[in-house]
Amino acid sequence: MKQKAVLAFSGGLDTSVVIKYLQEKHNMDVITVTVDVGEGSDQKKIAAKAKKLGVLRHYNIDAKLEFVQKFIHPAIKANALYQKKYCLATALARPLIAQKVVDIAKKEKVDALAHGCTGKGNDQVRFDITLRSGSNLPIIAPIRDLNLDRTTELAFAERHGISIDSVSKKFSIDQNLWGRAIEGGHLEDPYSEPPDDAFIWVKTKNLPDKPRYLEIEFENGVPVAVDKKRMNPIKLIEYTNKVAGDYGVGIIDHIEDRVVGIKSREVYETPAALCIIEAHADLEKMVHTKHETKFKEMVDSEWAFLAYSGLWQDPLKRDLDKFIDESQKTVTGTVRLKLYKGAFRVVGRKSKYSLYSHDIATYGKGSAFDQRKATGFVELWGLQTTEANKLLNKR
Repeated sequence: MKQKAVLAFSGGLDTSVVIKYLQEKHNMDVITVTVDVGEGSDQKKIAAKAKKLGVLRHYNIDAKLEFVQKFIHPAIKANALYQKKYCLATALARPLIAQKVVDIAKKEKVDALAHGCTGKGNDQVRFDITLRSGSNLPIIAPIRDLNLDRTTELAFAERHGISIDSVSKKFSIDQNLWGRAIEGGHLEDPYSEPPDDAFIWVKTKNLPDKPRYLEIEFENGVPVAVDKKRMNPIKLIEYTNKVAGDYGVGIIDHIEDRVVGIKSREVYETPAALCIIEAHADLEKMVHTKHETKFKEMVDSEWAFLAYSGLWQDPLKRDLDKFIDESQKTVTGTVRLKLYKGAFRVVGRKSKYSLYSHDIATYGKGSAFDQRKATGFVELWGLQTTEANKLLNKR
């Protein structure tokens, strides 16, 4: 009786090649699992492709709502931007996908787990740690194990009649509700500007001549409405993606430090993520004390690092989640963004928990702040600094 492996299957080049390697090199029956986290792909076509490649069985799991509620919402609360740039779209999806693979592996009583990650990227870490946290089965990763390069994979796919779309031939694409990652090919030259055809979410030409305002309403740190319309969590992200993308907002192009030590050039489309996180962070500054804000910035940075580095299951992340959730009890209010010609910025915010007081902050007549009290404060605040400089001047 043949052994069985369960494979996280996207329908792209890497995972399509892996099916054939498992069948031919390992003599295994393959069960494929596609987890829909908002890739925008035709799930029926992916299933048909899996069947055409000779898999024993294919599962399609719609996990979009779970992805938003259990992964994206915590990331918003944490203002999660790895190295202050990347919204972690792919990083957030991988633990969820891997867990679903483990669930199917237990159901099907398979002999091995498989994925299509390379040895150069971060996904291998995210998959392996989640798979090992939930199972003792061996992990087979042919692209990594055989040190395969993209040219070899494309040739292998052609020999085996594996159909690869034109975009996948040009770039390596990963997409979900929270962002779209574009790698490879022309983009591996860090000085070369990404071509317009690399982008599908963000317009790069013929942008509107008038600005667009976008209002995002939060309750306990979670976005619940946009432009005064309450929406379900999936629709809210899709709506914000479309609006911001149409105004040219959402392209990230930066040099990123991967877990394995490689510096890589990464290009992302993340319109909704950038707008929502910027609005959320701004609202926090209105309702938190300066001490909360300063400390949470450190927590947020560590949270983003753990999520990026595949440590979603680490106890430290669970500890940080508890602090972050507690900090969100007052993060309720509305933030107004202005979008124009690829740029965006916060232009207004309001909250019933606001610590901003017009009566104290105003420079106008009738201010509740007694400026005369500031003299002594300033003297005490700078006491050690001024004394240190006096001693320095004496020397």
